[in-house]
Amino acid sequence: MRYGSAPVRLRLIRDRALVCEVHDASSSAPRVCHATGNDERGRGLFMIEEMADRWGVRFDPGGKTVWAEQDIGEETAAD
Repeated sequence: MRYGSAPVRLRLIRDRALVCEVHDASSSAPRVCHATGNDERGRGLFMIEEMADRWGVRFDPGGKTVWAEQDIGEETAAD
Protein backbone atom coordinates (compact mmCIF):
# COMPACT_ATOMS: atom_id res chain seq x y z
CA MET A 1 0.00 0.00 0.00
CA ARG A 2 3.02 2.24 0.32
CA TYR A 3 3.16 3.09 -3.38
CA GLY A 4 -0.58 3.19 -4.12
CA SER A 5 -2.31 6.29 -5.45
CA ALA A 6 -4.89 7.84 -3.12
CA PRO A 7 -7.54 6.98 -2.27
CA VAL A 8 -6.38 3.56 -1.07
CA ARG A 9 -8.92 1.11 0.37
CA LEU A 10 -8.43 -2.22 2.13
CA ARG A 11 -11.20 -4.81 2.42
CA LEU A 12 -11.09 -8.21 4.16
CA ILE A 13 -13.77 -10.80 3.42
CA ARG A 14 -14.07 -13.99 5.47
CA ASP A 15 -16.13 -16.78 3.97
CA ARG A 16 -14.83 -20.21 2.93
CA ALA A 17 -11.55 -18.40 2.32
CA LEU A 18 -10.02 -15.15 3.55
CA VAL A 19 -9.88 -12.58 0.77
CA CYS A 20 -7.82 -9.42 1.10
CA GLU A 21 -8.47 -6.65 -1.45
CA VAL A 22 -6.37 -3.51 -1.82
CA HIS A 23 -7.72 -0.84 -4.18
CA ASP A 24 -5.92 2.27 -5.37
CA ALA A 25 -6.56 4.93 -8.01
CA SER A 26 -3.59 3.99 -10.20
CA SER A 27 -4.31 2.14 -13.42
CA SER A 28 -0.76 0.83 -13.79
CA ALA A 29 -0.50 -2.95 -13.89
CA PRO A 30 1.39 -4.44 -10.95
CA ARG A 31 4.04 -7.06 -11.67
CA VAL A 32 5.86 -9.63 -9.59
CA CYS A 33 9.49 -8.67 -9.01
CA HIS A 34 12.34 -10.56 -7.42
CA ALA A 35 13.97 -7.91 -5.28
CA THR A 36 17.57 -8.10 -4.13
CA GLY A 37 18.62 -7.48 -0.53
CA ASN A 38 19.18 -3.75 -1.12
CA ASP A 39 15.97 -3.04 -3.08
CA GLU A 40 13.31 -1.00 -1.30
CA ARG A 41 10.54 -2.03 -3.71
CA GLY A 42 9.39 -5.18 -5.41
CA ARG A 43 8.61 -7.58 -2.57
CA GLY A 44 4.84 -7.17 -2.11
CA LEU A 45 3.44 -9.23 -4.98
CA PHE A 46 6.25 -11.75 -4.64
CA MET A 47 5.16 -12.41 -1.04
CA ILE A 48 1.50 -12.59 -2.11
CA GLU A 49 2.36 -15.06 -4.87
CA GLU A 50 4.20 -17.27 -2.37
CA MET A 51 1.61 -17.21 0.43
CA ALA A 52 -1.80 -16.92 -1.27
CA ASP A 53 -3.71 -19.80 -2.79
CA ARG A 54 -4.94 -17.48 -5.56
CA TRP A 55 -4.46 -13.83 -6.40
CA GLY A 56 -5.19 -11.42 -9.21
CA VAL A 57 -5.93 -7.88 -10.35
CA ARG A 58 -9.22 -6.26 -11.41
CA PHE A 59 -9.19 -2.98 -13.33
CA ASP A 60 -12.05 -0.48 -13.33
CA PRO A 61 -12.45 3.20 -14.32
CA GLY A 62 -11.44 4.27 -10.79
CA GLY A 63 -8.16 2.33 -10.67
CA LYS A 64 -7.36 -1.26 -9.79
CA THR A 65 -7.91 -3.82 -7.05
CA VAL A 66 -5.27 -6.40 -6.20
CA TRP A 67 -6.82 -9.36 -4.39
CA ALA A 68 -5.42 -12.43 -2.66
CA GLU A 69 -7.28 -15.47 -1.37
CA GLN A 70 -6.12 -17.79 1.40
CA ASP A 71 -7.99 -20.98 2.26
CA ILE A 72 -8.89 -21.08 5.95
CA GLY A 73 -10.17 -24.65 6.10
CA GLU A 74 -13.26 -26.13 7.65
CA GLU A 75 -14.98 -24.23 10.45
CA THR A 76 -14.97 -25.92 13.84
CA ALA A 77 -17.61 -25.95 16.57
CA ALA A 78 -15.57 -23.31 18.46
CA ASP A 79 -16.04 -20.76 15.65
